[in-house]
Amino acid sequence: MNKVVLIGRLTKDPELRFTPGTGTAVATFTLAIDRRFASKDGNKEADFIPVVVWGKQAESTANYMSKGKLMGVSGRIQTRTYEAKDGTRRYVTEVVADEVQFLEWGGKQSGGSQGNYGDPMNSFPENSYGEDITPIDDGEIPF
Repeated sequence: MNKVVLIGRLTKDPELRFTPGTGTAVATFTLAIDRRFASKDGNKEADFIPVVVWGKQAESTANYMSKGKLMGVSGRIQTRTYEAKDGTRRYVTEVVADEVQFLEWGGKQSGGSQGNYGDPMNSFPENSYGEDITPIDDGEIPF
């Protein structure tokens, strides 16, 4: 069985590319995942895990996630090798994601600040309710 579940923060914005020929979307990013216990000197440590996600999830990840956002990933660990430009053989171990969860939102918005859509207190700015949403005065709730 090869299954991994990770929760961590993006170390930088995801990189989105499209495969030559088929045009399939592929996003790559690195998650910083805190270790459960601090080191002997009391400093917190983290592991930096490379992740690959394919298809529509890759496009969504690149469009809605950015550096520092909290993200959950489930998938499998995969190893591969390639030959570098200098002729040396390189080995890569990465997580190939089957599923991604955006635990903090905040897309890349042009010319403005990033919203924190994962926080229900910030989901609707004061007095900007949709047509179908009616604010409720907490004093009227009978329980």
